[in-house]
Amino acid sequence: MANVTTSTTAASPFAAYDPRLVRAALAMNENDLPAAEPLLRALLKDDPFDVRAIRLFAELAGRIGRYTDAENLLRRAIELAPHFTPARANLALVLYRTNRAPEALEELAKVTADDPDNVGHANLQAAAYGRLGEFDEALALYEQVLRQAPDQPRVWMSYGHMLKTVGRQADGIVAYRQAIALLPVLGEAWWSLANLKTVRFTDQDIAAMEAALARDDLTPEDRWHLDFALGKAFEDREQPEAAFRHYSAGNELRRRRMPYNAEDTTQNVDAAIATFTPAMLSGLAGQGCDAPDPIFVLGMPRAGSTLVEQILASHSQVEGTSELADIGFLARQIEGYPAATASLPMGELRKLGEAYLSRTRVQRHTSRPLFIDKMPNNWLHVPFIHLILPNARIIDARRHPLACCFSNFKQHFARGQGFSYSLDDMGRYYRDYVRAMAHYDRVLPGVVHRVIYERMVEDTETEVRALLHHCGLPFEEACLAFHKTERAVRTASSEQVRQPIFRDGTEAWKAFEPWLGPLKAALGPVLSAYPEAL
Repeated sequence: MANVTTSTTAASPFAAYDPRLVRAALAMNENDLPAAEPLLRALLKDDPFDVRAIRLFAELAGRIGRYTDAENLLRRAIELAPHFTPARANLALVLYRTNRAPEALEELAKVTADDPDNVGHANLQAAAYGRLGEFDEALALYEQVLRQAPDQPRVWMSYGHMLKTVGRQADGIVAYRQAIALLPVLGEAWWSLANLKTVRFTDQDIAAMEAALARDDLTPEDRWHLDFALGKAFEDREQPEAAFRHYSAGNELRRRRMPYNAEDTTQNVDAAIATFTPAMLSGLAGQGCDAPDPIFVLGMPRAGSTLVEQILASHSQVEGTSELADIGFLARQIEGYPAATASLPMGELRKLGEAYLSRTRVQRHTSRPLFIDKMPNNWLHVPFIHLILPNARIIDARRHPLACCFSNFKQHFARGQGFSYSLDDMGRYYRDYVRAMAHYDRVLPGVVHRVIYERMVEDTETEVRALLHHCGLPFEEACLAFHKTERAVRTASSEQVRQPIFRDGTEAWKAFEPWLGPLKAALGPVLSAYPEAL
């Protein structure tokens, strides 16, 4: 859920304060984070108790994904000034973005008591309800806000996101269009229409987006969203050169504002391979929590994981939830992870498994015994998952490297997938993912079931039966009619899985092959070996 901000950094509230704070706020408004950081550091060196500077520094940390730092700074600001409502509102946003929606709602209850008329707070409350699967409450809150303030384009957009999630696509399109009518340069609303994968833009739409993109006062965020939307518009019109030009522009702009170092991923995989050896795994076997509840669906984004989730969630014993951040959170709590996993005290692995079940219980709204965690990035933590939850099922959704990687390249992610904004980074990330999974196959034989997307498309019933067998589930016809299952779907494939098996994805990359040289080079032998791993 994007754009659920609770307050806007602006210069005017700080006009009477230190000029460096004003300049930092202006830089933040312009997304010029490198310019803001030294100003804020200097401010806090001079006055470590300046809660306005602390709050702004926390916002900076949050924008680059350093949420632990952001949370610590905001709690410090609130400790110094308990009634500093903007800091508490920012803390609620950080809690929301770190998958702690119940805690976010607790903070928002205090915020709205102090600032009851702030539309941004209600917007975040609705998003938090949605994160918990309380979609009726979320929709009702959005509708209440829009009755009171119908001229809020970003609230209309967030309302559209929620309508899309629950399958009300036509209503979602109306909401997105209303957002655009109120603010034609709102790039994310245009991208949200494109991201439905079912909307075909008109000549008038394309002209409006190009006019917006030509403005010199456009924010970088609006600009990259418009580029991604225009890329989709031209791809739908079978104009790959124009489409690739816009996809490349959007990716380049996004990449400059989302630090990512491919070598970090390579080193993380190296560390996992060095740590999770047969001897280490056998020495810790049996120490985890024996609950069989979770089914982990992981792998690359845009590899068919939402399809796998929808098939499984169509079974009477399985509940679909969402992409849950809890495994990554628990791994980060182990100082020196992954190597330190080997020296955890007796009983700690079981406690970690129980903690995972406790943290995710809020996402479960039915009595079905099994549930799905569809966080793609959990592929790095497969041995950790197996150690803390040895009876959990693990599914690796895999798709042809060029199809998968190019699908990521043209997909703008709200956050968390920094590798996806460069063809070279993408190829290296895919290669590291395959390398890690091949190691896990060797040290944990039979633990991971692999679903090859192209095989699922070609022989759906055979693949579905094999998938259910791995999960210990009897075959049910509903799993073949997955597109008829009514449930909330929060990912970019939400509309595709509400249709019969989606076949176009196996070939869409071919029109762009002339521009995929850097991706092929980065993939190396992984490309020719597919679907086998090296």
